[in-house]
Amino acid sequence: MIVDAGVGTASDAALAMELGADGVLMNTAIALADQPVLMASAMRKAVEAGREAHLAGRIPARCTPRPRRP
Repeated sequence: MIVDAGVGTASDAALAMELGADGVLMNTAIALADQPVLMASAMRKAVEAGREAHLAGRIPARCTPRPRRP
């Protein structure tokens, strides 16, 4: 699955990859950024980090809070 819309910032790209996307297409977020080269760099890092997080596997989500130990 390739995500092709709604990616406005690096955290969006990372989340898409963490959820298992195979890739992210982006244009507007980079083209319209104040500093496009910097945004492209941030997007690349986010995609790489999101993919690594997906491959590493997350811990199971908890539905109830866990008390802290004193």
